[in-house]
Amino acid sequence: MRKVLDSWKYIVKNICFLLPFSVVPAIFLALSLDYTEIGTLMRGFFTGNARLPFLGYFRTLSLVRIDSPLGGIFSALAVVALVIFSALLLSFVEKHMRIGKRTLSGLWRRFVNSLATVTVVALVYVILYELWALLFSALLFWLSTIPITAVFYLLFIVAFLFFTYALLFLVTVFYLWLPCRQMTGFGFYDAFLYSYRLMVGIRWNLILSYLVSFVAALLVFGVSALLPEAVFRCIAVVVFALLFLSFCVRMETAYFETDKLDREDLLHSYKEY
Repeated sequence: MRKVLDSWKYIVKNICFLLPFSVVPAIFLALSLDYTEIGTLMRGFFTGNARLPFLGYFRTLSLVRIDSPLGGIFSALAVVALVIFSALLLSFVEKHMRIGKRTLSGLWRRFVNSLATVTVVALVYVILYELWALLFSALLFWLSTIPITAVFYLLFIVAFLFFTYALLFLVTVFYLWLPCRQMTGFGFYDAFLYSYRLMVGIRWNLILSYLVSFVAALLVFGVSALLPEAVFRCIAVVVFALLFLSFCVRMETAYFETDKLDREDLLHSYKEY
């Protein structure tokens, strides 16, 4: 859990610099959630009727809205915002940790250099999540055919735990790939191999840290979906902003620690010269 504390310590200390990077992607991600279907599932779950059609489950879990053309536009803009602002945020944090300076000078050059890698990694994560939502929805729809409600609920929870573990396990595989590319300049494949070797030593710590954030976010989304839509969207913006900052900053703090690199934002050794 030290990596969780380190990343949040960095976020809290530098929140004024980091928060602007998270606002736009958080807004579009919040607009990408299907408020109607999430609310339907949550009300059904607490009243003993969590059975939905396949599309109902998928619309609840997916970040790609298919309920309206506008929803689809929001989802597309969310992906674009994730790519652009992840590249900007990671460039800013990497520079700060590497040389100890919180300035915007050189940010554009770092952004351009990392944009291709960020795009690839972001698309990998989006595709993985949507495939996960698709398969999980199909399984839940199949389980919903079980006539005994208690058995359905038990298998629903077991399936959720299994699929959550599978998703978080896959997330760890690529987690240090991006900072490794930034710091070493290796090609895509060499950076992946090197980052994977680094990640293996901290995999279970990463999975545990993801699990806390993932389950907490789902609970907040589920409960807030019972509130008016405007309130739900506002809460979702806050949650996604925190998740976005946590995911990106933890990526950098974990890489610096596992590759045993000095963090100049802590050492400030540049002041000695």
